Amino acid sequence: MKHVVVLGVGRVGGTMAKDLAPDFQVTVVDRSEGALARMREAGLATLIADLSKPETVKAAVAKADLVVGAVPGFLGFATAKAVLEAGKPLVDISFFDEDCFELDALAKAQNLTAIVDCGVAPGCHNMILGDLSRKWDRITSFECLVGGLPVIRTWPYEYKAGFSPIDVIEEYTRPTRYVKDGKVVVFPALSEPELLDFPELGTLESFNTDGLRSLIKSFPGIPDMKEKTLRYPGHIEKMRMLRESGFFGKEKVKVAGVEISPLDLTTHLLFPLWFMQEGEEDFTVMRVIVDGEKDGRKVRKELSLLDRYDRAARTTSMARTTGYTCTAAVRLIAKGGYSRKGISPPEFVGLEPGAWDFIREDLAKRNVIFKEG
Repeated sequence: MKHVVVLGVGRVGGTMAKDLAPDFQVTVVDRSEGALARMREAGLATLIADLSKPETVKAAVAKADLVVGAVPGFLGFATAKAVLEAGKPLVDISFFDEDCFELDALAKAQNLTAIVDCGVAPGCHNMILGDLSRKWDRITSFECLVGGLPVIRTWPYEYKAGFSPIDVIEEYTRPTRYVKDGKVVVFPALSEPELLDFPELGTLESFNTDGLRSLIKSFPGIPDMKEKTLRYPGHIEKMRMLRESGFFGKEKVKVAGVEISPLDLTTHLLFPLWFMQEGEEDFTVMRVIVDGEKDGRKVRKELSLLDRYDRAARTTSMARTTGYTCTAAVRLIAKGGYSRKGISPPEFVGLEPGAWDFIREDLAKRNVIFKEG
């Protein structure tokens, strides 16, 4: 039985560890004794370690056959680099800000497979695009709308973070890139709001975030590509107010003789309101529309996902959709279904014949179901 080490045991990391346990020997690593205690209650091996230190990461993965990265985004790049330097293959969901291809030479030199951004978004929509680009003659446009939201709308923000809250704020501050008429266009995050209706959910608002990531480099020939985040109506204006007032600033200011960054204060006040309590229910919604040409005719593929909190397992939808995509990729590698060396964003996985079918079927076994049309 292969040994998988999971780095980071937040809500998503813990879900992945439990999902992998029947098929692999699993060790979970985190600096939080409380989080590790919950994993031990589930029968998993644990290791307490500070994953902000590369040498600690290397020691933690020394006996692994494969590593799953689930640390916050600001630690993701350094952690992935340490794992590759330790000579271990990797599947990662940390969604770090740095260019993943900066690690490509290292992964190839070590003869390692490393899949990054391997969640629901980025992740599944990349695989869908990769799969279709292999089957069609040409892709002419790609659009993804995606969001994770609490079922109960609670004032003032009507939002709860299904993954690392600091990574959510990064989505609201990082400039967003999309492709229009063959050119990369840069807009502020939270821009170009639209109200859209979704079956079973009603009206949601969409806005620009930097969700295309590696797709811009991987598919330079697609003339139009866009990814937008979904929230309940009104959320954009609240986040823009905080951002434009400086509450997301990282430069320290002196207040009453004490130096503190506005972001540190904001997160201290905001995150308790965004924290999803045990048993709070959420959902994940996604709509992917791809247009193209095949055999001289226009074609369109539309896939949609509406996943909900698992009451029996007490697992959030965001943990399910993100985590189970990642664990499906782990199984794909373990079964020999994907072995490309170097850094692989998820669209590279989709380019492998049968890979997206495997991922989709593995998700469906866990009742995460992509529907046609």
